[in-house]
Amino acid sequence: MNPEVDMKAEDCNHAEAEAHAGNGHAPLGFAFVSSAAARLSACCHGGAKMAVLAYNLGKREINQYFSIKNAKLLAAAAVVLLTVFHAASRHYGSSDTCDWLLSSGRFLGDNVWQPYGCMLHKYKSTEAKFCLREKRIAFVGDSRIRQLFYSFIKMMNPEVKEVGNKHENIPFVDGDSTVNFLWYAEVNNSLKEQLMLWTEGSASKPHVIIIGAATWSIKLHNGKSEALFQYKANLTAIADTLEKLAEHSEVYWVLQDPVYEDVLSESRKMITNEQINLYNEAAVSTLNTSKKKVKFLEASRQAAMETISQSVDGLHLPESTRDVGAMVLMNSMCNKILKPIDGSCCQSAPPLSVLQKLAAAVLLVSVVCFVLLGFSSHRKSRPAPDVESGEEKKHPAAVGQLNPKGPLLAIGKMSLIMLYFYLCDRADIFMKEQKFYTHSAFFIPLIYIFVLGVFYSENSKETKLLNREQTDEWKGWMQLVILIYHISGASAFIPVYMHVRVLVAAYLFQTGYGHFSFFWLKGDFGLYRVCQVLFRLNFLVVVLCLVMDRPYQFYYFVPLVTFWFAVIYATMALWPQILQKQANGSAFWNLALLLKLLGLLLFIGFFAYSQPVNSPLTCHSSKYILNGGTGMKELFEGIFSVWPLSKLFELQGSIHEWWFRWKLDRFAVVNGMLFAFIYLLLQKYQLLSEGKGEPLFSNKISNCLLFVSVVSFMTYSIWASGCKNKSECNEMHPYISVVQILAFILIRNIPGYARSLYSSFFAWFGKISLELFICQYHIWLAADTKGILVLIPGNPTLNIIVSTFIFVCVAHEISQITNDLAQVAIPKESGPLLKRLLGAGVFLVLVLTLSQKD
Repeated sequence: MNPEVDMKAEDCNHAEAEAHAGNGHAPLGFAFVSSAAARLSACCHGGAKMAVLAYNLGKREINQYFSIKNAKLLAAAAVVLLTVFHAASRHYGSSDTCDWLLSSGRFLGDNVWQPYGCMLHKYKSTEAKFCLREKRIAFVGDSRIRQLFYSFIKMMNPEVKEVGNKHENIPFVDGDSTVNFLWYAEVNNSLKEQLMLWTEGSASKPHVIIIGAATWSIKLHNGKSEALFQYKANLTAIADTLEKLAEHSEVYWVLQDPVYEDVLSESRKMITNEQINLYNEAAVSTLNTSKKKVKFLEASRQAAMETISQSVDGLHLPESTRDVGAMVLMNSMCNKILKPIDGSCCQSAPPLSVLQKLAAAVLLVSVVCFVLLGFSSHRKSRPAPDVESGEEKKHPAAVGQLNPKGPLLAIGKMSLIMLYFYLCDRADIFMKEQKFYTHSAFFIPLIYIFVLGVFYSENSKETKLLNREQTDEWKGWMQLVILIYHISGASAFIPVYMHVRVLVAAYLFQTGYGHFSFFWLKGDFGLYRVCQVLFRLNFLVVVLCLVMDRPYQFYYFVPLVTFWFAVIYATMALWPQILQKQANGSAFWNLALLLKLLGLLLFIGFFAYSQPVNSPLTCHSSKYILNGGTGMKELFEGIFSVWPLSKLFELQGSIHEWWFRWKLDRFAVVNGMLFAFIYLLLQKYQLLSEGKGEPLFSNKISNCLLFVSVVSFMTYSIWASGCKNKSECNEMHPYISVVQILAFILIRNIPGYARSLYSSFFAWFGKISLELFICQYHIWLAADTKGILVLIPGNPTLNIIVSTFIFVCVAHEISQITNDLAQVAIPKESGPLLKRLLGAGVFLVLVLTLSQKD
């Protein structure tokens, strides 16, 4: 052995050990890179010792100022500054989402228009007809307005053909809606007379008027300056009339789109972009009066600037661009009526419900108490328990040792956090933008986080299969993948969608594995344990339901995990109650437990297939929706449609979403329970080698299982990548998702060296995976996950960095608040616990009753 090498290794190991001290908050501090630097230094020349010492001194200095506490303070300061900035911009900027919608935006991709700061809803035919019922709409202008007219009415009836005399009026009637095109190619006396007829005559005045013209004036007068002066004079003559019409109707003046001068015909060569800009300036200066009742449609002009080169004749827009103008108009007219979740443009903040007002009062009192008691409870950071898998760590702090101010301070902090949630996704302060999927938007961040995860690998404290550190790591990287999947809109890409479905199934697999292992080994079926798990799973969601005015089922994963925990508990606790201690005495009990699991499997199958083909619950586009079926009310509907369960599991008055979510992964939990039983049985009979660096089985068996696992893993991925239809692949998913889950577990655990390492980066996120999943709904995504929250306008990359930093800090703080309150809210003594349960029951009934009135 080389003494110098040994000394270097010893120094590096010592430095690595120092680096791990206080490393619980690694992703938010520079302490997270310590172990990687220590290992790197071991590979260097004779200056390794000095490099390690210098690095550790620098690391300690950095960590003194950049801890998770300081990160949260920085996030809080950023929230305050950004809130003040956006509120001031809205108040003093003299602009709102309607102005943004009509005036500016950008293309995210082919035919996908993104207005500045708000979300554009893509209207379907049924929605457009409903919004425009009993409405009279008039498009007034030249051939470009006629193009806009056709794009508009095609949203109501896609079968419309562009036929008829192009220089005449064109009527369109759909039910009780009337949309007419009136040919007025110039702003002249004829147009003025028509407008006067609407204001002073007996003609029925339109509810909406879309008007614009200029190119014919340029063409007929060969672009002379005198024509521009006359155009402005004619605009001045109709300005007052338009203002009068705008008092009772919506009036839109369409600014002129650019032309593609290179392909214009000789008769149109005088229609230059310079001329068009002059005419647009004349329109704005004349019609943009102090009253500002006439609205300017400029978004289609901005869209045309990017696509006019695709024009066939250089004058008329390509179809995709004119569709942008029509969709912008539809959003401007209808968003305030239909209030679509994914259409935040031209929508005001929703009014507070009764429950929201009560919640606001309670939270306000909490904030006052928080301010009076102080901003810090001087609480040491503690890791959050793993309630999803059933694994928990006992904390040394007993309830009696907690600071009496602790609960009030925790509630006060929670109240401030909920205020931020409300401001992000309910108040009209922060901007929102729609998602747009591209392969690079999903796969580049995915590669990046996996490189980080592999780089920050650590030695495991234990090397058992699916040990605590490994399950935290597993949940962590799965949660990060799901977050990237959501923010990138990757559900549009079916292969990614199917793989993410496996990740959700894997979460439920871990739920079955963890809770079964706990009950099988410890036999603790006490009420305290159940209440602890239910509180930690549901506390955040219940608060969000009240603050954000959303049903419990909206946060579908928590109802799903809560339901399956209840199923696991009932399966293990009900007679005959079988534990490992009994099974150790007789192999009969192992068989009895298998029969019990088989009974659960049969019950799930019966439950799943209780809906016949003609039931209202039918598969369509990966969702179960109402199709007017007349099948009798079956078991599933019969149970979950009864109050109060219906209030917990319905979404928009229907249980179909709950049915879809439940049925999609109905076997995952049972698979996890069965896997846990087999693993613990093999462990009991010492058929596994779980020592450090040892393969899980003999070399021959390990190699064989590894080969089968890799082939199975790749086979599933190939199948999922070939999926063309979500609904058909979803039908197969419950039966085959377990293949990839088991393949991953074996690949990850059979080699001893792989089992001895874990990623501390992923494990850190795994400890707060539940909070990350729930918080993303409102403070990272927006519009109930339909869009993206915009804190930094105009810079998507910086916006993601800042919003993600705040989002992660908030999720971590909520996990600690939940953990602190669980110790106070759930006492170990039976008497106080029953009183708390009674109070919780009364509270739940009160909330459900008030929600019915809303």
